[in-house]
Amino acid sequence: MSILRKLASQTAIYGLSSVLGRMLNYLLVPLYTSVFIPAEYGIVTELYAYVAFLNILFIYGLETAYFRFSSQEKGYNYFNLAFTSILISSLLFSGLIWIFSDAIAQTLQYPDKAHFIQWLAAILAIDAMVAIPFARLRQNGKATRFAVFKLSNIGVNILLNLFFILLCPMILESNPNSFIRNVYNPGLGVGYVFLSNLIANGLYLLFFIPDWLKVQITFNPVEWKRMMKYAWPVLIIGFAGVTNEMLSRAILKYRLPEGFYEGYTNLEILGIFGACYKLAVFMTLAVQAFRYAFEPFFFAQAKEKNSPQVFSQVMTWFVLFTSFSWLVLCVFMPYYATIFLRQDSYLMALDAVPWLLGGGLFLGVFYNLSLWYKLTDKTLYGAYISLIGAFATFVLNWSLIPVFGYMGSAVATFGSYFLMVVISYLWGMKHYPVPYQVIKVISYVVLAGVGIAVDGLTEQSFLKSVLIVLIFLTLPIILERKAFQRLRAN
Repeated sequence: MSILRKLASQTAIYGLSSVLGRMLNYLLVPLYTSVFIPAEYGIVTELYAYVAFLNILFIYGLETAYFRFSSQEKGYNYFNLAFTSILISSLLFSGLIWIFSDAIAQTLQYPDKAHFIQWLAAILAIDAMVAIPFARLRQNGKATRFAVFKLSNIGVNILLNLFFILLCPMILESNPNSFIRNVYNPGLGVGYVFLSNLIANGLYLLFFIPDWLKVQITFNPVEWKRMMKYAWPVLIIGFAGVTNEMLSRAILKYRLPEGFYEGYTNLEILGIFGACYKLAVFMTLAVQAFRYAFEPFFFAQAKEKNSPQVFSQVMTWFVLFTSFSWLVLCVFMPYYATIFLRQDSYLMALDAVPWLLGGGLFLGVFYNLSLWYKLTDKTLYGAYISLIGAFATFVLNWSLIPVFGYMGSAVATFGSYFLMVVISYLWGMKHYPVPYQVIKVISYVVLAGVGIAVDGLTEQSFLKSVLIVLIFLTLPIILERKAFQRLRAN
């Protein structure tokens, strides 16, 4: 149980940085939704959806491969090799995006926004260059340093957004001849979202100066091929995962019939759906914090005899926590949604959020289950599962969006992640059996789902929502009492 306490501690630190960081970053949503109209916010939503896909391409699975090889073999410096590979490829990829930025902007129907594409190319390059240094921090258990770096980046990004989007216009309005005219261009608009991100990312290059000074640019074709053999299925998994999460925001503008929502253009609906999708970030935070701690944990723990039992207990507690989070976030949504979404038009897509949060829960379960193909070096199976999920996401979005609008995208997200969980569990039990407490896990998810449905189908009441949450808590109190007692005793 002490091992689980260590995992919980690491998850708490990563969670603090992720949750606090995202929460701070999320405070920008009220700013964006009060200053930008849905059509303007739609630009941010769409471009960052493509960035999510490109982030996977720029790292191409080497982060996970680095964990695997450096944890098994100490005689070779896989850090230098992985960093060298990503450095060269990221400069190449970003260079190509920069060169063809005009054509890309034209294709995306933003003919005067090529500079946005160039800034995003630079952001992608920096994110890729610091991926392996951040992975080494996680592997060495330096969660605090990891958190400080991440939070510093987010803090600067927020301050820059506030400066450019809020403070500069206020200063110029009261004093048109202010020196602010030299650093602020009112016509740039939403471009300051991307520019602030780029400047903040530049801090990473300063944070890792001690690491840059120790890096040796090297390339060993034999070892690189070994890493890539392990990494390329992870790349496929990453692409499939981003497809599940981002495809709806990438194609909604194009797949939604014009006039489907009376009085709104497709770009405006994309902005509205993208803003409501932000409410699902709270589940993503829990999953991300767990993933940061769990990936290096299970590689190290796999050598122990009792590892299957430990993995089973981790799964049970993870599902308990995320099911509880799903329920709380959904039943109390009417009370906090208006804090973040400042214009009434943005609230019209709130009915999609419970489906998106549920999809995030299943994504977390899938990450938990993924240990079987990573520990057995069968990452190709993970690629198969992810491709099946991505195909399901594409088919469901393509068929449901014209009929149900953005709700079709939300249901597609939920359904594809659920399908991936089922397939991964069935295959995993054949290759790396773990005695998961299936009945318990299903009970938590179903109970949370029933509570959400009851709350949504009855009249809104704060006391009713509290009662639903308390009823849910009675089950884990009964079932997990002994496990909590053992954890506290250790």
